[in-house]
Amino acid sequence: MKYSILASILSFGLVSGCATEPPVVPDGSLAFFGATLIDGTGAAPIEGAVLIVKNGRVVAVGAEDSVDVPAGAERIDVTGKTIVPGLINTHGHVSGVQGLEDGHYTTDNLKRQLGLYARYGITAVNSLGGDGPEAIALRDAEDESLDRARITVAGAVVTGETVDEVVAAVDENIAMNVDFIKIRVDDNLGTSTKMTPELYRAVIDRAADNGLSVASHLFYLDDAKGLLQAGTGFIAHSVRDAEVDDELIELMKEKDVCYCPTLTREVSTFVYEDVPDWFEDPFFLKDADPAVLEELKQDERMERVKNSPAAAGYKKALAVAMPNLKKVADGGVTIAFGTDTGPAGRFQGYFEHMELAMMAEAGLSPEQILLSATGDAARCLGFDDIGTLSSGKWADFIVLSSNPLTDIDNLRAIESVWVAGNRVPSS
Repeated sequence: MKYSILASILSFGLVSGCATEPPVVPDGSLAFFGATLIDGTGAAPIEGAVLIVKNGRVVAVGAEDSVDVPAGAERIDVTGKTIVPGLINTHGHVSGVQGLEDGHYTTDNLKRQLGLYARYGITAVNSLGGDGPEAIALRDAEDESLDRARITVAGAVVTGETVDEVVAAVDENIAMNVDFIKIRVDDNLGTSTKMTPELYRAVIDRAADNGLSVASHLFYLDDAKGLLQAGTGFIAHSVRDAEVDDELIELMKEKDVCYCPTLTREVSTFVYEDVPDWFEDPFFLKDADPAVLEELKQDERMERVKNSPAAAGYKKALAVAMPNLKKVADGGVTIAFGTDTGPAGRFQGYFEHMELAMMAEAGLSPEQILLSATGDAARCLGFDDIGTLSSGKWADFIVLSSNPLTDIDNLRAIESVWVAGNRVPSS
């Protein structure tokens, strides 16, 4: 009897048209809609854009009338915001530093640093030297669940006094399965011996034989030319001894080698002669360790920096690096955003935004700067699945409350950061 009554009720509902629509089943996709979207390719921004993300990757992106939103998508209203690709630091260090102390090269400390970078919108870091198996393991474990910055590594910086020694060092890095090889061709303001052309040519050739590019730390204009002629794949610092000339610019364009300015590297060598203004910047303080700041503010420490010949030398070098960046960019060389953060006193995340501001001070436009940290950064490193927001690429992006094409400092206006379609934790 109970069954008959239930059947009658159901039958009545069907006949009278009262049946409800089946519930929408979430399909795991996210639909961000309403923002201005800058895709990292240099194309014009898309107003009122729709960005569809699923399984960690971009499924579709475009104007609202050109993108079909899946019925099962979670809709996220970002009207009035700006979406840009996550920033790529082409020269950083995810290292053993904790506070101002080295010696903490652990998986947990590496994860801490990658989380810190990501909270500032740096969603990928090319760690150029000092890298060990812990970093390799983190890189190899990256998948669609990732919610911290990506990492690529160069392993140990290659050193040696003979061709056999440097080749053996390259081979050790290759055995570790690194992404790049790193060398230093610099005399540290005349206090040490530079790697010779014979040795760096041997490194570059051995790396090339194994399909790897060499990133070259340098200081001097003549060394930059020699390294380019030898086949280096990346200039990892500014030229800082002399004005760059047309020969260097033409060499870089001919070899299709990118130029990474790392202006904040110079700043870090002398800025602690006094208490920096940014020690009161809330954007910095939100992740700063008060104990570290107190140590940097000690009178004795500041006096040492003030009297340091190296600090004075690098302050002078910065005055050369700034106009060189503008000249290289104006000459048509591709600029790759990078900072050399990671060593003590070079604050990961915050220094990246300082670098962006200094690039603007050097005369680059917001468009040039943003491109250097997104699509161009990816191309300079040979990455094809990050750097731009297009179908099939990893969904690494920043939601901003202001447009950085108006002012590059608006990259500080972070509402949220997403890596592989996952929102980065705020702490």
